[in-house]
Formats: sequence, structure tokens, C-alpha cells
Amino acid sequence: MTGRPERLFPLFASLETLPGIGPKTARLFPNMGIENARDLVFTLPTSGIDRRLRESVLDVVAPNVVTVKVHIERHIPARQKSRPYRIDVSDDKIAFQLVFFHARGDWLEKQLPVGETRIISGRIEAFDSILQMAHPDHILKPETADELPLFEPVYPLTQGVTLKTITKAVGGALDTCPELEEWIDPALLRRENWPGWKDAVDAAHAPAASVELLATHPARQRLAYDEFFSHQLTLALARRARRRKPGQISEPTGRLQRPVLQALPYKPTAAQQRAIGEIQTDLAGTDRMNRLLQGDVGSGKTLVALLALLSVVEAGGQGVMMAPTEILARQHLVSLREMAEPARVVVEILTGRDKGAERTAKLAALAAGKIDILLGTHAVFQPDVVFKDLRLAVVDEQHRFGVAQRMELGKKGPKADVLVMTATPIPRSLSLAQYGDLDVSVLDEKPPGRTPVTTALVSAGRMDEVVDHLRKALSEGRQAYWVCPLVEESEVSDLTAAEERFKKLRAIFGEEIVALVHGQMPPRDKDAAMSRFAAGEARLLVATTVIEVGVDVPNASIMVIERAETFGLAQLHQLRGRVGRGSEKSTCLLSYQTPLSETGRRRLEILRETEDGFRIAEEDLAMRGAGDVLGTAQSGLPIFRMADPERQTALMQTAHTDARALIETDPKLKSARGEAARTLLWLMSAERAIQMISVG
Repeated sequence: MTGRPERLFPLFASLETLPGIGPKTARLFPNMGIENARDLVFTLPTSGIDRRLRESVLDVVAPNVVTVKVHIERHIPARQKSRPYRIDVSDDKIAFQLVFFHARGDWLEKQLPVGETRIISGRIEAFDSILQMAHPDHILKPETADELPLFEPVYPLTQGVTLKTITKAVGGALDTCPELEEWIDPALLRRENWPGWKDAVDAAHAPAASVELLATHPARQRLAYDEFFSHQLTLALARRARRRKPGQISEPTGRLQRPVLQALPYKPTAAQQRAIGEIQTDLAGTDRMNRLLQGDVGSGKTLVALLALLSVVEAGGQGVMMAPTEILARQHLVSLREMAEPARVVVEILTGRDKGAERTAKLAALAAGKIDILLGTHAVFQPDVVFKDLRLAVVDEQHRFGVAQRMELGKKGPKADVLVMTATPIPRSLSLAQYGDLDVSVLDEKPPGRTPVTTALVSAGRMDEVVDHLRKALSEGRQAYWVCPLVEESEVSDLTAAEERFKKLRAIFGEEIVALVHGQMPPRDKDAAMSRFAAGEARLLVATTVIEVGVDVPNASIMVIERAETFGLAQLHQLRGRVGRGSEKSTCLLSYQTPLSETGRRRLEILRETEDGFRIAEEDLAMRGAGDVLGTAQSGLPIFRMADPERQTALMQTAHTDARALIETDPKLKSARGEAARTLLWLMSAERAIQMISVG
């Protein structure tokens, strides 16, 4: 199939081909994301109006929509231009009025002639104890009453587009829908009792009652599944296209991992062992690895990454680990060197700070294979950075790197396996929607020795108590973080807020004890402040959110977050994860400004209740929606029209499994079901996926 199937052409025709849409109206639809007939077919009704014929307007409680048969008694034209035109009518039980503003009398006399009966449907309301219906939605002769749907679907609207206009256009769009071959697995179709595609579309646009508007209705469920299935097919094809590029077999021997594991003061968790097993199976295979390692704060991702890197070094290759900031890269250097010491491997770092002879010497050692594991920032992307045999690239905090940067890294080792890591637990639904092309390993338990963190809420008015608490802790030799608020766009920036707080705390605790870090500092100064804190010279670190990721100072046991209500849930959880890393009992104080909004209060309470990052991520998703949780700009989430990844996770999981199974058995989509799946991809405008089939 080289292009879009001809029978789909009418669905991709312009809106002006549909009844009731002229050039002027057609220009309004893109405001709703509707460009053609197909988009209209995929714009499902959001609610409905009960239009069943009643005996009288008294059968409903006003204000409400009602449909009745009326006798037209008399017309009362408006005496002044600003006054409404009224018509007295009566049903089987009561007399009431129809009201029209700016209406032409001759048109009304023709529509509603005195002495005749009509079926009217509209909203009845009581004004000064008189029942009125202003501008009925429908006026019909009794013999054409069956033209009125018993339950009228209501669509999303935009200014200038009426319900009548969109309903008529949808009717025209539905008429262009062809019968299509089935792309859903027959066993699934039977099990769920879903209708065929065309029947599902027709049923979704003709609900007979409110219950048929629910996402659980078979027609709606099937259409949501189609959307998920198309998206997951695209991801499965992308995954296969990547895997078709031959990987390099790196058989781990355990020679370097054994001494590292023996030197550990604890046994790796079952989750860590499972993740390492999955990674090593990938490394030893012929396909290139593309795996996401998801782990909550303190779940031990660093150990898993080190064992993965040692696996490729055992097989004669090199590994690289990328971090988004120099602070984080240097921290990885300290922890990895310490952990890897028993294995006697060479671990080096390369950042933008390396210059001159030092840089040249490192690059020569790397190219000669004398550096086993390189740590770095985006500096490792530079053209003169050449590896002798790069086998594994580990990307930490993957959301901070773009896809293009990951691809650049891939060029450094043409067959290199890729492991991306994130410390931000991602709800299952978003993980599938965003990373469905990657294999996922999850670290869902914490290694022994992590102390639970006590979380307390403190109003901003009790700041003196917080300072007293800190004074006592610092005098006992403990260390603390003080995170300054996120400042909305105003006269004050985050930086000013941090500097002001720093001055105040320095005045209280003394110059030597308090250090400051923020994003605008030169890297050298930032590192110097962090080093002083890590070495225990500074005992209180005042910071903006630059410390959110990866800062590891086991002696720090107090975290104060000022104006905690201004932060997102996931961010608060990450910040709290900076304490509880040593043996000391740790505390996180969330200081908030009153009055708290309902959402703000809920957010802080969830944090107080649980340390489970996955539960926090699910709550965050429920409260904020997908785009916000991942950051709308970089969310990478597809826009679903009929499916809801947040509430239909199980359906997406089924689509994910089904899509992978189909691509495994029919990679070129040549079977009858494969051809039908191609049609689905064209229907869903997934041209990228179709190119991948032809290339693959």
C-alpha cells in the first residue's frame, strides 16, 4: 500500500464538502481541532438532551428541557423594539408562553399559526410564576415529529458554530464512513463484545440515553481501543525499526560485578536483581537494547547502572553515563568510583570545564580504551569525543535530554545499547503512552538502611519555630537544606527570594555555616558551595530547585521547603528524597502560606501520608492531568480524541500487548489483519508508522 486507501478519501476531504458548512463556517472549526470530515467523526458527543414527548411542561421540574405538543392560542407582537414577541400556547394541562427576541412576526406566524398544533422542544423556565420557553430548539408539525431524536447528542462547540450546524455536518461525515476490514484480534473482539468499526462510529453518535455516553459503553470503548492500538502500533514499529539495527553481543562474565557485590553492606533488593537480569539479557542478545529504568527516590538506580556498565566492561567494551548537570555528573563520579573500587576499573569524568592538556589527555585515553566508564554532561556529545568501543550509554534523568541528543550519543557507538533512567515515577498509563517503544524495568522497593522521613506541615507564621528547630539540629552537627519558593512572574525572581533568605539565615547562624546555590551561579561557584556542603564545612544549604535531582549528602537530615504549596507534587517528593539517606532520623518541613487552596492542601496532605513515589505520581496525575505532570511542552504525549490514557490504562495495556504481538508475527503487516491495521494507521493519520513499515 503506497498511499492512503481511496475509500478513506471522503473522510479527509475539506469540511466544505459537508452539508451546512460554507467557507465562512469552515474557518471556525479548526478552533476545535477539526480540519476535515474524519476529525468530525472522531469528535464524540459530550452529553445529550432527552427529547421524548411529554404530556405537559408540568412533567419536568423547571428549568429543564421538555418536548410537548401545544395548541397555538394567540400572538402578542412586541410594542417596542427592545421588547420580546410572545405567543400564548397550551398543552394538555397548562397554558404558557413562547418568547422570541428580535424575531420577524411574519416568520413566526408561518411557523406557529394560531389554531394549529405543533410539537415544540426547548428549555422551560418560570418567570414571575409564569412558565415560559424562549426560542424553542425545535418546532415541528405533528406528522414530522419522528424527525426529532428521542435523545439528542450534544457536541463541543466554538463561537459561531451552533449545535444544529455541527449535528448536520456530523450526519454528513458519518455518511462518508466506509465499511472497513477488522484490525482487532478476533478473540478480543468476541471477549469484549465490541461492534465493528462503522457500527461503533454510528452508535457513538446516536446515543439513546445518558448511559451510552459513558466511556464503558461498547461502541465508545472500541473506538478508544482503536486509538490506543494505532498509537501502540506506531511505537511497536519504532521499537522494531531500532532493534533491526544490529546490536553488539556483550556477554557479562561477573568477573568485575562479583567483587562490587561482595563489598556492599547490604544485599540488592529483588527489584534491583530483576532489573539487572532484564538488562543483562538485553546486553547478551543480538538486538539493540532500549530500556527505561524507572525508580523512585532512593530505590538504588545507581547500583543497577553500575552493574550494567561493568557488564559491558567485562565483555571488553566501554560505557558512558550522562547526567543533565555537572553537579550530578560529579556526584555520580564520587559514588561510582567508591562502589567500583573493588573491581579496579577506570572511571573518569568529562565536562565543559575540562580544557587544554587535561582534556587532550582524557580524550586520548578514551580513544585508546584506557577509560572503562566515562561520566559526563552534554560535553560528551562533542565531535572530538571518540570511544575505542562504546557498548552501553546510560542516560540519567532522561526527560532532561531530547531525542536528538540521545541519537547523537548513539553515533558514538554505532551498535551501543541504551539505558535511560528516571527518578520521577511515571504512572503506568503515561509510561505506556510516552515510552511504549521502550522496554521498562521498575524499581519498586528500597534497599535496607534508608530511614523513613517524617513529613510535617508548618504554616509560614511559625517560621521562628522552624529556625529554633534548625538551630538545635545544627548545634548537634547535623546538616539541613532550605529550599526557597518558586516565585511566580512578579517583581521578585526565584533568585532574589533565595538571596534574601540566605542573608537572613546567614545573619542568624553565621557566615561559615550557611552556603547558597542557585541556577544562575557560575558552575564553578555552584560546585564550590555544593562541595563545602558535601564535606560538612557548610551545614545549611540555601537553594532553589537546582538541588532537586541527585544531590547525595547522607549527613543532611532536615529539609525545609518554603511556600511548599507553590511546588508540584512530584517535585516536592524529589526534594524530600534529598534527606533520609543516612542513619539519622530525618525530617521534611513543608512551610505554607495561608489560606491554602483545596488543591494545595490535598497536595501537601498526600505528601505527609506517603513516601511511595508511584502513588504520589498517580495522585499528581489525577489532580493535574497528563500534560502538566510531564510538562506540557515536553510531555511527548499524543493527543487522543476518543481515548483517555488516565482512566483507561487497562485498555491501553491491552492495546500495547496486542500491537507488539502483531508486529512480532507480522512485521510487514502483510496478512489480512495486517492490511486492516495499515488502514487503521492511515485512518489515524499515522503516516510516520506507515513509512517505518515500508523502510523496515
